[in-house]
Amino acid sequence: MLSEAANATYNWLCTGDEVFPAMLAAIEGAKSEVCLETYTFATGSPGERFRDTLVRVRQRGTRVRVLIDALGSYALPGNFFEPLQNVGAEVRFFNPISLNRMSIRNHRKLLVCDDQIAFVGGFNIAPEYEGDGVKCGWCDIGLKIVGPLAAQLASSFDEMFARADFRHKRFMRFRRFDAKKSVTWPAEQILFGGPGRGQSPIKHALRTDLEHARDVKIIVAYFLPTWSLRRGLTEVVKRGGRVQLILAGKSDVLLSQLAGRSLYRRLLKSGVEIYEYEPQVLHAKLIIVDDAVYIGSSNLDHRSLQINYELMIRFQNAEIASQARDVFAGTLNNSRRIELERWRKSRTLWQKTKQRFAYWLLVRIDPYFARRQWRALPD
Repeated sequence: MLSEAANATYNWLCTGDEVFPAMLAAIEGAKSEVCLETYTFATGSPGERFRDTLVRVRQRGTRVRVLIDALGSYALPGNFFEPLQNVGAEVRFFNPISLNRMSIRNHRKLLVCDDQIAFVGGFNIAPEYEGDGVKCGWCDIGLKIVGPLAAQLASSFDEMFARADFRHKRFMRFRRFDAKKSVTWPAEQILFGGPGRGQSPIKHALRTDLEHARDVKIIVAYFLPTWSLRRGLTEVVKRGGRVQLILAGKSDVLLSQLAGRSLYRRLLKSGVEIYEYEPQVLHAKLIIVDDAVYIGSSNLDHRSLQINYELMIRFQNAEIASQARDVFAGTLNNSRRIELERWRKSRTLWQKTKQRFAYWLLVRIDPYFARRQWRALPD
């Protein structure tokens, strides 16, 4: 689906079979620079195709920079990028693995070519994303952007690339997030998330949108929102609005799925509709609040909202919102609704115990260690 707005075009890419060829074509066509940032980069297809395409582009003189999260790509062989580095490309691993700072990760996914074409969403570069998301391959969502927004996304890449070694000046550990620092146009915002004091711009924007919302549709892989966001969702229903959540029926992170399910009963009781996507692992991140649309790398859990570096784009655009609702409807067709009474009866004491323990680990213990490691970072 393609839309045009404010001298820009936006194209939804809802499967690995759609997004990877489009990304590779953009890289192949780049003239001046390619900036690639991802959490997981894995061997095999499509990773080797990306590496080989980047080598060809670099050989004809295009600048190539690659930023990979060290923990997210821990299984990548140390010599995987040698062919790319040998032709002069710059490859960095964000926050090299160390026990005393392992918690803070760069979870962003971004490709920018020539400051004109950009891709955002939840897709990592790994074999499990290849397919249609129904018969095979994880279910995810991405967006191709052609227009001035790409240059601002490239600037955000520059900042992350510069801090790849993860050494911060002391005062940065105590900085506040400032929503006003988000890059804003009349109908678009680039929202950056990361560690530090104060409220994340992503969380701030979403809470503001929920205050007067009537129709909320969310697809998210890892669902463990803060109390204030949960309250925002239930308040929508109390006002006579509708909230629909599509969450993971199959998950690559069982602990996150268990923790999220610990919230089902209260949400269902308040009137929130919950569905689980069943055919494949769900990895998508899409939020629609009336005519506001969020797309990018952030989940609705404590790690995405308070710990990881994340990137989301918020659109205030009726046409883009209409297309996003079509994406939501297609995903809903392959999802099963969770009914309150059936959910109550299906949960054993052991399941409840596991879910509560998972919630405690992810809401209390994980953020605690992340805060300690952030404050202890070396200058």
